Amino acid sequence: MEYTLPPQTRIGHVHLKVADLPRAMAFYCDLLGFELITMYGTDAAFISAGGYHHHIGLNTWYSKNAPPAPVRSAGLFHTAILYPTRKDLAVAYKRLLDAGYPLTGVADHGVSEALYLNDPDQNGVELYWDRPRELWPQKPGGGIEMYTQPLDLDDLLRELLPPGD
Repeated sequence: MEYTLPPQTRIGHVHLKVADLPRAMAFYCDLLGFELITMYGTDAAFISAGGYHHHIGLNTWYSKNAPPAPVRSAGLFHTAILYPTRKDLAVAYKRLLDAGYPLTGVADHGVSEALYLNDPDQNGVELYWDRPRELWPQKPGGGIEMYTQPLDLDDLLRELLPPGD
């Protein structure tokens, strides 16, 4: 019998090697809004949303002052951070805009809308929200029809306007 994971299974956290811990914490905590949960000495930090023990670990154990990993090499493509609502994603986008932080891409994937950027160590980061499952596009024969189309960033920012504006 083929084994599949239980549907409640989730990715618990990601642990990133960074060159400069204060710089990484400024990005993940000050800009994106994660909370510092605990430090592990002076070389590692554990951060989260909502007080979870950690969603992201950051460390310099093997990477202090190191250059970014080459783009054309095996490794992590990006860390995806799932926001609960489209409005929450709009808030994140507005914070990036206000900080002048560059995006590397944006996309409407049918099932989700996403913003792509790199952290200071050039680790890929995806900020996204999932549409409700009942709105996910379906293939004619069954299955999910994911795609990559342009994301209307002005429409995303309209999430921040008061109702009726």
